[in-house]
Amino acid sequence: MSVYLAMGLFALSMSISPGPVNFITFSSGMNSGLRASMGFVSGATLGFTGLLMVVGFGLTAVPWESSDLYLSMSILGASVIGYIGYQIFSSNSDINPSGQGDTVRASKPSFWQGVLLQWLNPKAWAACVAGVSAFNLNSSASQLMVFILVYFFVCYCSIAGWAYAGSRVRDWVKAPQALSVLNMSMGICLMGVSIYLLLMAFF
Repeated sequence: MSVYLAMGLFALSMSISPGPVNFITFSSGMNSGLRASMGFVSGATLGFTGLLMVVGFGLTAVPWESSDLYLSMSILGASVIGYIGYQIFSSNSDINPSGQGDTVRASKPSFWQGVLLQWLNPKAWAACVAGVSAFNLNSSASQLMVFILVYFFVCYCSIAGWAYAGSRVRDWVKAPQALSVLNMSMGICLMGVSIYLLLMAFF
């Protein structure tokens, strides 16, 4: 039982901490609401747990076998984050006179963008390698599957929690100007993360 608890705590610490995926999820919840954000939440969760399965079954070295592959993944991942950040930055709020945030003209992130972000993120690969190594899961397929199931549940709830938090902010923010400022701030943060990741990839 202590091993499973440790697995759950590891998954929680990795899934709920702030990062590009969670920032995007928060922004999606804020602009489009919880229900509309669940596609991205599902994609990000399935993308990561699928990656965890690949890593656990012996492909841990793939991204690091070729420096060109690692660099390409970093550039593509940073580009996707920067693109979504720009979409959020340039989105326009449309709140009706009654004060209720009914619609927001912002492209919500898709299921496949959630999957892609995880597979193109070298840090996600590193997190999978760390989890598999920490619990010595290479030697036990059954334990690996338990870890994947635990991670799926914890990851899904954690990322969905960010979407819910964003939707609550949407309920609290009544002024369109304030929502626009929040969108611009989130977009700038994501574009900043994109630039940082690009710099890290090259230097």
